[in-house]
Amino acid sequence: MTPSEKYTAAAYLVVFVGVLAYVLIIASKLQRLQRQVGELVETVRDREASQRVEGTVEREATERG
Repeated sequence: MTPSEKYTAAAYLVVFVGVLAYVLIIASKLQRLQRQVGELVETVRDREASQRVEGTVEREATERG
């Protein structure tokens, strides 16, 4: 292998490692975002459920009183 071929191979290796690192970073951020969105969805569902229960209790109290 000539010196220029070695430099070319090394340059390709550096670019490949850089792209691989970028993809891994983006994948980890995507996982974190998916987890956070799931937690937000759970929080919204819990709040909606508690508001429905509170609304039912308030309606029953006004119907009795």
